[in-house]
Amino acid sequence: MTSSRPAQDSGGSRPSGPGLAVAAVARRLGVAPATLRTWDRRYGLGPSDRTAGSHRRYTPDDVARLLVMRRLTLEGVAPVDAAQAALEADVDELEKAQKASLPAATEAHEPAVGASSGTDEAPGRPGRAHLRALPGGGQGAPGPSGHGAPGQNASGKVSAVVDAALAYDQGRCDDLLRIPAHGDPAMWWAHLLEPAWNRVAERTVLAGPGAVPEVVLATAALHALRSFTEAFEQAVVQNGGPPANHPSRMRNIVLIFAAPDEVVPLSAHALAAALTAKGKTARIVTGPASTRRSLELVTMVRPAALVLATTQRRPDLDVVHAVHEGFPDLPIFVGLRRDDAATEIPLAPQVQRVRSFTGLLHEVLAVVSS
Repeated sequence: MTSSRPAQDSGGSRPSGPGLAVAAVARRLGVAPATLRTWDRRYGLGPSDRTAGSHRRYTPDDVARLLVMRRLTLEGVAPVDAAQAALEADVDELEKAQKASLPAATEAHEPAVGASSGTDEAPGRPGRAHLRALPGGGQGAPGPSGHGAPGQNASGKVSAVVDAALAYDQGRCDDLLRIPAHGDPAMWWAHLLEPAWNRVAERTVLAGPGAVPEVVLATAALHALRSFTEAFEQAVVQNGGPPANHPSRMRNIVLIFAAPDEVVPLSAHALAAALTAKGKTARIVTGPASTRRSLELVTMVRPAALVLATTQRRPDLDVVHAVHEGFPDLPIFVGLRRDDAATEIPLAPQVQRVRSFTGLLHEVLAVVSS
């Protein structure tokens, strides 16, 4: 992959001005600075502007190409192909990428492309990338059923799932939450299961003995993820690929922990299925896992990355601290949407806090794909 860029059209309408540093662009896109440096080194998608002192800065065109790269990778395009498409994008494509990103940037209070950034790091936490929630993959991204962008149909399906769970209709829940063979577990989680789970959790219900709406929903969700993953792995073997437990696939494994007090770690299971759909190997740590046992697992498995996936506001982070101290070079990702426990995460380049499920998937893929 060449690092040169196509000549820029001076007639473009994107704003000009001081470039952005890598940390500011990382916050804008919702990725880690290390990811941007990898894209620069491997694919030539780096900053092209230089300021006094030879500091390299990202121009508006640079950021627009990165937006194209991020959108395509989130849609499942191989990074090398996504990078080629980003480098070859014309002025119209870059302007569309910029316009599509404006609502997310405004909501996150990020500087517009071309505006100067007063700092390279999150305030009060130097050296840590606090990642923004990523928007969807664009209008062509699959919805929860695997066809088309989410919209009114998705909202109606969420309501149907909630109604089925509240009616203790296990069969109906199973049917509604089934993931198609070519579906996307990440989109399924973001646009169907998680909204339904949150709405059920908000309901106060007068239930009879043995009737728990959350159990109905969780059972259907786990069944859907298991069925999808089994079908996917069968297709891999039928197409001549190695089985899931083959040593060649265990060399680049992702180890996913849930918070100790999380009874049903649905987000961990959804992340594992989403990684499987991308051709990666992931395993979820279930059952009691003390810090000592966690260190033993990491020593035995030798994962490419470790993830703490949780929906809790203030999860127990003992395993993160223990593993980081024992394996300081191991990439660790902590999924935390809220800021309540952010300051309790180890302050180190190899430990990243990620705000969204989509961002978590994207960051892990960037590491294990390298």
